Amino acid sequence: MSIQTCIQNLSQLITLDPAWIRADNPLGIIANGAILIDNRGFIAWTGETSQIPPELDLTHSQTIDGQGKILTPGLIDSHTHPVFAGERADEFEMRLEGKTYLEIAAAGGGIQKTVLATRKASFEELLNLAASRLKRMLSFGVTTVEAKSGYGLDWPSEEKSLKVIQALQQGKALQSVVATYMGAHDIPPEYKQNPDAYVDILCNDQLPRVAEAGLAQFCDVFCEKGYFSVAQTRRILERARELGLGLKVHAEEFCTLGGAELAGLLQAASADHLLHIDETGIAAMKAGGAVATLLPGTAFFLRLNHYAPAREILNAGVPVALATDFNPGSCMTENLQMVMHLACLQMGMTPVEVLQGVTCHAARALKLDGDRGRLLPGYRADLCLWNVPQYQSLFYHWGVNHLQRVWIAGESVLSL
Repeated sequence: MSIQTCIQNLSQLITLDPAWIRADNPLGIIANGAILIDNRGFIAWTGETSQIPPELDLTHSQTIDGQGKILTPGLIDSHTHPVFAGERADEFEMRLEGKTYLEIAAAGGGIQKTVLATRKASFEELLNLAASRLKRMLSFGVTTVEAKSGYGLDWPSEEKSLKVIQALQQGKALQSVVATYMGAHDIPPEYKQNPDAYVDILCNDQLPRVAEAGLAQFCDVFCEKGYFSVAQTRRILERARELGLGLKVHAEEFCTLGGAELAGLLQAASADHLLHIDETGIAAMKAGGAVATLLPGTAFFLRLNHYAPAREILNAGVPVALATDFNPGSCMTENLQMVMHLACLQMGMTPVEVLQGVTCHAARALKLDGDRGRLLPGYRADLCLWNVPQYQSLFYHWGVNHLQRVWIAGESVLSL
């Protein structure tokens, strides 16, 4: 085996490897840890620095002194909307003046405003904007990003957005990018009086085109009052499943509608938002194996008076992922670290639960838990080196970017 990189003398190597996890070590931490990366970009070995196998030849490898810092898996942002043009800073001011998200949307703002700007934008403009946003995500430690379409809402614009994401996947972004088709983000203005006709188009025209061209791995629907009903959502998702796409649902953001229960029944990969989830929805998600992707940045940015009930969801045994929900209207930030702080301070999650939420549980929400989100042999070497002596310091010393270095598939891509 050819070893490309050895990182050693780490205060804490946070593996999340089941082989190292115990009741008193839920993160699988290896003190004074070391990690070896092979020349294919995969993890070859983890353990204590003093236990590096002598038979492994490190003569030609790069050896990095961890200097008592911590190393974690690369962070995974499993819910973002990075492909759009224009901005809605004026709506931020309107909310501060007392307008609600739904009131702004009803007055012609919201998603529809971004749709108009995105439809007018060129492919090159959208690509450059999205690439710059993913670069900013990388600066906060994000090595895998889920990216949604959904600001086109007609086929030419949705196809354009998905091809932007495809270009990001093919090298415009350093991160690994997962594409989600979200033509059901809103009902376009031309179908406001006949939303079922738009659902027909999604099921009979757009979804088959997406699947045939291989433009997305998932389909997502905004199941919410004023957007898509549970019945409409079910129809779209069942069609997506027939075509081989994974399923996601924006659910229970502003009211309890039944989207989380539907996600469980359809065995969706995740249901996201969940501010108003009830016991029935939680039980259905548990039974169906869906991940709860919580987005505290959105509640914070919209100045809502409560957050998703993370503790109830966790106590029920549903895995919780955390994501930015980066988008131009309700959460204009690429900073996943800020979301991690909010999860602790506003939703009562522990640092252990938060780290799981941006690594192994986020990987599960994207069906990528077979090769990332943990540090164990055979997994992709997506790594973050942090300039702190213990994982709790990431949360205790808040408002500071402690990131020092990032590797993606074994290649060093960022050093701060």
